[in-house]
Amino acid sequence: MTRGLSAGEVGPTQGSVNLPPDDTGEAIGLSASGLTITFGFGPTLFRDDDGKDRFGLADRQPKALRTLPHFPADVLDPEKSYGDLCIQACADDPQVAVHAIRNLARIGFGTVAVRWSQLGFGRTSTTSTSQSTPRNLFGFKDGTANIKSEQTKDVDEHVWVAPGADPGADWLAGGSYLVARRFNMNIEIWDRQTLGDQEDFVGRTKDSGAPLSGGTEFTEPDFDMPGSLGHIIPDDAHVRLVHPDFHHGARMLRRGYNFVDGSNPLGGLDAGLFFIAYVVDPDTHFIPIQNTMAKSDALMEYLKVTGSALFAVPPGIGQGEYVGQSLFS
Repeated sequence: MTRGLSAGEVGPTQGSVNLPPDDTGEAIGLSASGLTITFGFGPTLFRDDDGKDRFGLADRQPKALRTLPHFPADVLDPEKSYGDLCIQACADDPQVAVHAIRNLARIGFGTVAVRWSQLGFGRTSTTSTSQSTPRNLFGFKDGTANIKSEQTKDVDEHVWVAPGADPGADWLAGGSYLVARRFNMNIEIWDRQTLGDQEDFVGRTKDSGAPLSGGTEFTEPDFDMPGSLGHIIPDDAHVRLVHPDFHHGARMLRRGYNFVDGSNPLGGLDAGLFFIAYVVDPDTHFIPIQNTMAKSDALMEYLKVTGSALFAVPPGIGQGEYVGQSLFS
């Protein structure tokens, strides 16, 4: 499918009329659209909620792979959280991504079942210096300080698990941890805030994305610059509270997406940010940052976390290998 081919050997229209097609057909005529598919393993693949070894893999569970803690302000929907496996399909055409997920679920029927899914659009962070910074549904540029693929030293330090980092789970070397968080945005309330307040909550200008301390989008914020009522970048501004300077230099590779899932019972949009991040270790590169944000970030008044999950992403596969071979062999 990542080469634009069908999900089965026969295809959606060439098989016997007496049998179901081995491809569902909605991608007929569409290109591969840059489709990538990423797989991850959840903590419950190794042990169930009672700690029982489900498939003889418990002794290979990474130390950091567990159910994420319940952070302040979490209002989690269990039906949109957790899971044994994850599949992230990304493509320039959402129909190609849906086709991939649909067919993998179809092929796995009887062995696996879809626990929950989320369709997102419009990436909310840059992953390359060749990209311009996109905007989230609050209208602000999002992910300005994201790790870029060209920053290979930073990628190695903050994203990929190094050999020997977890001796009990050497199969994860060259892989990463995927954090998924579903942030519902109180869009209608946000839209009634003044421009000045919105910029104070974020710590950046809404126009260019420059820090309130001045410069351009990529100018480093000056958190000590005084303002009329304290620091020019408020102490509870999002950009301050999640900045690497206050978290021992920890950075993450964000790859999130906007979502709109219709309307809620009150007539507001069921919309927000489906936050996805890849980190070398959630204990150092995500959990402390999320705790700080949940407790003190001014943006949290307009956010509600309704979904949460953590997965271990195995290293990429070579010719003739299968996904997770380093774990299962």
